[in-house]
Parts: sequence; structure tokens; C-alpha cells
Amino acid sequence: MARKNDNPYDRGRPNAPVIEPLAEVKASANTITHAAGHKNMQQLIQLRWIAVIGQITTIFAATMVFDVRLPLPAMLNVLACLIAFNIASTLRWQENQVVSNSELLLALTVDIASLTAQLYLSGGATNPFVFLYLLHVILGAVLLEAWSTWTIVGVTGTCIAGLALFSEPLSLPLDHARGILSLYVQGMLICFVLDAALLVIFITRIMRNMRVTATKLADLRQRAAEEDHIIRMGLLASGAAHELGTPLATLAVILGDWKHMPEFKANGELLEEIGEMQTQLMRCKSIVSGILLSAGETRGESSAATTVNTFLADLVAEWRVGRPVVDFEYDNRIVPDHPVVSDSTLKQMICNVLDNALEASPQWLRMEASVKDGQLVLQVTDAGPGFAPAILAQLGKPYNSSKGRPGGGLGLFLVVNVARTLGGAVTASNLPHGGALVRLTLPLSEIEIKPETNQYDY
Repeated sequence: MARKNDNPYDRGRPNAPVIEPLAEVKASANTITHAAGHKNMQQLIQLRWIAVIGQITTIFAATMVFDVRLPLPAMLNVLACLIAFNIASTLRWQENQVVSNSELLLALTVDIASLTAQLYLSGGATNPFVFLYLLHVILGAVLLEAWSTWTIVGVTGTCIAGLALFSEPLSLPLDHARGILSLYVQGMLICFVLDAALLVIFITRIMRNMRVTATKLADLRQRAAEEDHIIRMGLLASGAAHELGTPLATLAVILGDWKHMPEFKANGELLEEIGEMQTQLMRCKSIVSGILLSAGETRGESSAATTVNTFLADLVAEWRVGRPVVDFEYDNRIVPDHPVVSDSTLKQMICNVLDNALEASPQWLRMEASVKDGQLVLQVTDAGPGFAPAILAQLGKPYNSSKGRPGGGLGLFLVVNVARTLGGAVTASNLPHGGALVRLTLPLSEIEIKPETNQYDY
């Protein structure tokens, strides 16, 4: 709900600026995308720590168990550089920051360079662990853009060719005839198991991140469509309200003239009907004024300082007029009272919930108001047939209604979106003994009047 910033009752409120829903949705989409990139970078950091542990274990086993001669000082230096790079990456990406495709490419390139250096010092292309390059290629295909993936393919291919040309062969006996007892075959088996296990673990995590991101983006696209729908509805409603203003004013003048005509003064029944017509006409004019206020016109009169109990009491009293409810229970449990700014849009939202409940249960209706953990909680209960499962599953979607008439379901759709704009929520459920319960929660901070601070206080 937008309010005019020069309203005296908005001065102490931090949440008075005009809301731009579509821009907010786009910003949320960017935030979700950035969070996914950050999670993927965290996965690479974890994989790098596993690589460090794996290299230490492999070097120790090769030298101490299998008596393979390796240039330990050079290999440990490469390992130290990889550890230093991963510590720097951990510190750099500790907070949720934007991770670009180029930064992911750089991280994978450093991993490939480290693996290449270790392989160069331990047999080059004859080392059975040369197939670990496939791990980086597959991760690149999942995480990077197409051109970056092909870059990884080119880099790894060049590294393998360079190892075959310039590195010294590993001093292992070529005893392939021994099968599984061959040291080279055992190394290949370990490399395969390691490759497969890491791919299953990390690709599963990355794909889960992608599915979560895709789900959130789909929800945001749906929200953007709903916000656009609301904007178009608001424009249409504002135009209709302007067009209805003139005929309503004409009807008010005609009814006022009729009330003073001798022909009607002599007939008490007609006077009573004219009075009822004037009451309903005033209600129509009030609805039209509310639409214009919600659309942003004559905004200076749309807000007023009050308390939450006074606001709700006036709302209930106004709602009772002209509604054919037989028994309406209003239970206010808000203690102590809170100073708030009343708003026509908030009033219309609550009345919309009451109207929907009244339509389902014209004999009995109940509204309970309370404050819990800084949230204004309104619970509207009726004795009607309850919500159909399909309605509850799509609560707040446009045209989601069991009334079977054109335009049905827009009331609850608007209620849900207004509540969401204010940081609140709307939930609905069926009661075990029959009837339905609609629960509306709104942060009091969104409508509460904050005490104005003195800028000269020291």
C-alpha cells in the first residue's frame, strides 16, 4: 500500500515509500541466482579440500607402502599452494556474494593446474590418476556456460598432451597380466571409484541447488504475473470508479429531491425505501472512494492516526451496516492497544475476507483479533461448507473459486497479495466440526506509528 510521504502520520514510519512490485520481483530473482552461484562455489571449495586430503593420502601410500620414488619436496610445495588458494577462496566466499561464470572458470582452472603439476611430478600420462581430469570436465559442463565448458575441455586436453610429451614415465612395472594384482590396475580402479563417488556426491548437490533455484524462480515469475494482473485490475477499477462517480452523484441528488416531494412525504413506506436507497447509495460512493484511494488518488485523506482497537471497532461497525448477517461475534483480545495508521486498502482487505465468509455462512460469523510476537493476527471463522481441496491447494490464485461465476476468486487473490506486500500472510483451513478458518497475519511494524525522534537530542 502506497501512502503519500507528506502525510503527518507517516513521519515516524520507516515503511512509507511507494512499493514497486515488479522491480522488487526482479531484484529477488537476481538474489536467488546469486545465491545459487555462491552455493556452487562452496561445493568447489569442499571438493578442493577432499582433493588435498586425497593427495596427501596418495603420496603417503605410494612412498611408504608401495615404495614408489616421488619428488616429495616439489609435490608438497604444489600441495601447499593448493591449500593456500583454498584458504583464500574460503575467506573470499565466506559471505553470500555474487559469483560470476568467470570466477567459477578460474576456480576450476586452478584445480586443473594443481592436478597437472602433481601428475607431471609423478609419471605424467602414465599415472593412473590422469583420468581425474574427467571430473573437472563434467563439473564444468554442469556449472559453466557453454563457451567456458569448451575452454575446460581444451585446457584438459592440452594438459594431457603436454604430460605425454614432457613428463617422465612413472617407474611402475607393466604387469597387466596380473589383473587386479597389478599396481597400475589398482591405481586405475581407485581412480575410477574416486571419480564416480565424487561425481555422484557433488553433481547430486549441484543439481539439488539448481532445482531449488528453478523452483524459486518459477514462483517469482508467477508472482510477477500476479503483480502485473493486479496493476491492470487497479487501472480498470480506477477508470470504472471515475465513470461511476457522476451517475452516483446524480442519483444522490434525485433521491434527495424525492425525499422532499409531497407525493413521497405522504407515503411513509416510500420514504423508508428512499432512505434505504440513500444508505446503499452512500455505501456505493464509499466503495468508489476506496477504489480511488487504493489507486493513489486523493491520497492525503486515505491515512489517519488511530489505534488498532479503534480501527477494528470502526471497521466492524461499518461492515455490519448493509450486511445481512444474523449472528456476528467479534472477539478483540488486543491488550495493550497500539497506535497505528489506518488505511483504506487494509480496511478493504479485511472486509473482503469477512464478505467471503458471510457469503458461505450468512447465519453465523466470528472474527478474533490478537497480537502475537509483533504480529496482528485476525482469524475469521464461519459455519459454511468449507473450502474445496483444490481451492486450498491454489489459495490466492486469480479466478480460483467454487462460485462458478465470471471473475470469481479475485477477492481472496487481492487479499493474499496485499498481505504479502505488507510482509504478512494469509492461510486458510477447514475446521474438523465444519466451516472454515481464514487466518490473516500482518507485522504491526508496517502500520504502527513510530515515535518521532528529536534530531537535536544528544
